[in-house]
Amino acid sequence: MSSRRKFIQNTTLAGVGFSVFPHIGFANSKSQSKVNIGLIGVGLRGTNHLNNLLLRDDVAVTAICDIDENRISLNLDLIEKSGKKKPEVFGKNELDYKNLLELESLDAVIISTPWLWHARMAKDAMLAGKYVGLEVSAANTMEECWDLVNIHEQTGTHLMILENVNYRRDILAVLNMVRQNVFGELMHFRCGYQHDLRFVKLNDGKTAYGKGVEFGEKGISEARWRTQHSLLRNADVYPTHGVGPIAAMTNINRGNRFLSMTSHATKSRGLHNYIVEHGGEDHPNAKLNFKMGDVITSTIETSNGETIIVTHDTSLPRPYSLGFRVQGTKGLWEVDGNRIYIEGVSEPHRWDEADQWLKKYDHPLWVKYGEHAMGAGHGGMDFFVINAFVESVKQRIAPPMDVYDAAAWSSITPLSEQSIANNGEPQDFPDFTRGLWVKRVPYNWIKDTF
Repeated sequence: MSSRRKFIQNTTLAGVGFSVFPHIGFANSKSQSKVNIGLIGVGLRGTNHLNNLLLRDDVAVTAICDIDENRISLNLDLIEKSGKKKPEVFGKNELDYKNLLELESLDAVIISTPWLWHARMAKDAMLAGKYVGLEVSAANTMEECWDLVNIHEQTGTHLMILENVNYRRDILAVLNMVRQNVFGELMHFRCGYQHDLRFVKLNDGKTAYGKGVEFGEKGISEARWRTQHSLLRNADVYPTHGVGPIAAMTNINRGNRFLSMTSHATKSRGLHNYIVEHGGEDHPNAKLNFKMGDVITSTIETSNGETIIVTHDTSLPRPYSLGFRVQGTKGLWEVDGNRIYIEGVSEPHRWDEADQWLKKYDHPLWVKYGEHAMGAGHGGMDFFVINAFVESVKQRIAPPMDVYDAAAWSSITPLSEQSIANNGEPQDFPDFTRGLWVKRVPYNWIKDTF
């Protein structure tokens, strides 16, 4: 942490328009030397963002909002220990965040609340003229996806979806390989969210992870709100960790777009069996019928002719994996097994260990700042996603993952729900860019700035 703090302090703006980050230099007179950021939601995820922001001298956390007094107290202690000024506090009720948004001095907000609040808070923030950093997923319904796009276009205010997996070291190395045509013409992808969350969705109301079978009002942390989605929705409710990196590789919304999708779900058994095993057959929750299938599989077709298989698997016993595969006409990479095969380079019909390839194509961001990112959360990914957000706010420019990405990636949830409900019937993706995807220039991911 001390090494990262020193690094960040040494790389913040020393004066208006100057930074050691080469993309700023003296060229952008509109850039700010310091931005005021408010945090809406300071649970576990919001607190992680706070810890990273407190290490930056180009950021002032001037307001925080949460209806949990314990989380407010914890975050105020962290701010005090950092030596930073005490922020304004909001949280007297669920709508007090609107008062936070009225602060004229506030440049941006980071929203880390339960999913049902994401879109409505982001919309209010954009209408208030605040640059928005929004946790995943960005929206629950198609209407919310369009609302985010429409309000951005109405106000000109930017939104960045804070998809940190786009900055994972192996993902950026593979993206570098994609851009250098190592895999040839892109053909097929696999990805998803495969993570045993039974101990997250169910707890004893006192301990966030690993104990009990309660949720909702009797639960704590994510069990208080996340599990309700498993009870009521049969959909891929958490698609962006997998599809975000693939969307970057395939230039979705920038010369390519999602066209259509079909989805199927297995039966639901995982949460029920877990409740019976840890709470007994007579526990009230053992009588519930969880609607979400244990494994949900969606297949996406793009306008450029690639296919993407997206898997949601969070209620069965399994090791964690996002299940990535990137396949082209010259070879492929698979994260499970840590393996790569490149025709004409690898021994015929034999996998290479991926490490040597990932090291060779290590992304410039990780080469330059990797040692300073460690400790930031999620293996360093959180350093890069927050840095990209802060730098975009400072320069008042569109972020790497913008509102159109937020809408397209998040629309997988309502489309999968509709497809499953209609026996796998294909669902068409809306064109959230209104045709502009044809000429939008792909974001330059291969750089060492942000």
